[in-house]
Amino acid sequence: MRVLVTDGDNRAALAVTRALGHRGHEVLVAERRSPSLAQTSRYCTKRLVYPDPVTDDQGFVNSLAAAVSDEAVEALLPVADITTGLVAANRDRFEPACQVPFADAATIARASDKVEMMRTAARLGVPTPRTWYCCGPEEAIPPDLDYPAVIKPHRSRVRTEAGWTSCSVGYAGSRDELRASLLARPGHEFPVMLQERIDGPGVGIFVCYDRGKMVAVFSHRRLREKPPWGGVSVLCESTEVPADAKDYAERLLADLSWHGVAMVEFKRDVRDGLPKLMEINARFWGSLQLAIDAGVDFPNVLLDTCRGGVGGPMPSFRPGVQSRWLWGDFDSLLLRLRAHKGDWPAQDGRGRLGAIAQFLRAGGKNLHYDNPRRDDVRPWLLETRRRLWPW
Repeated sequence: MRVLVTDGDNRAALAVTRALGHRGHEVLVAERRSPSLAQTSRYCTKRLVYPDPVTDDQGFVNSLAAAVSDEAVEALLPVADITTGLVAANRDRFEPACQVPFADAATIARASDKVEMMRTAARLGVPTPRTWYCCGPEEAIPPDLDYPAVIKPHRSRVRTEAGWTSCSVGYAGSRDELRASLLARPGHEFPVMLQERIDGPGVGIFVCYDRGKMVAVFSHRRLREKPPWGGVSVLCESTEVPADAKDYAERLLADLSWHGVAMVEFKRDVRDGLPKLMEINARFWGSLQLAIDAGVDFPNVLLDTCRGGVGGPMPSFRPGVQSRWLWGDFDSLLLRLRAHKGDWPAQDGRGRLGAIAQFLRAGGKNLHYDNPRRDDVRPWLLETRRRLWPW
């Protein structure tokens, strides 16, 4: 099959390109600049460039539609939040000649609305942090709000007159800090949620659905993150799928009549042991390569949904497989060394020398690298060149 993958500088796009190319598909990779990480992979058959979807979403869609037609593309796989939403909203520009194996635009928009999902979770009996909703900066602050409080906009990215803009999660240690933060936020970030902070490990449930039916599921735990106190995983390990978190994820995705891939993110509260919903990401995720290495080839399972449905049992995987992003892990180490010890993760008692020793452990029976990879080294060479000579 001839497949077009967007967001070529995204680590997930690189994992998609490798997985599909390894299976024999022709993979075209597009990005706003070239070369991108996935475009340098041995599994990329052609490089394409499109206008930046952040500032020119219509130009992006027009360019993608022309590429799909000119290159006889049979399936289109967007990777990032913005491109996934734009492709879904304009799927009539691509289908039926080219298939888009994702949920419709309205469903993706609903899943991406954090306020909507918190309210849906409450209705379905899915545990959530204690949450208050604030529709404007002048709204009264709840008197029983716990501090430190989390300030979470309704969406991660919002379209404005200037293009797509990111909305940031914030924290407030007091009522005065919270008020100042709310007054400083632009109007497009509202409504925002005011939540109690949940202490505990993150729990991710990664899935692929075929028209409302779960056809693949995976889970991992984060061993190191960038930044170290909470962010993207730079070292992670496959784990048995937690039954409670899987059940809650299924409730949410069944309510959405989901189709395609998604990540449902929880935090397991140390106080009561329950996984509390954080958000749903309606797209591929950064640690996708770990799932593939452990046995769940999500890109090819997703492509199989284009062929009339996925049959048979769900793919199994091996717990204990680890995946490391080397440059991301290096960044995490630098941040840890520069930070005050009070800013380190609560469960981390190694100290600076211990952190360095952990970083230098470069091998292991079950350790894989998403970048570099022995059989596909050029993406890592490009990443390294950008780090050393960013100009």
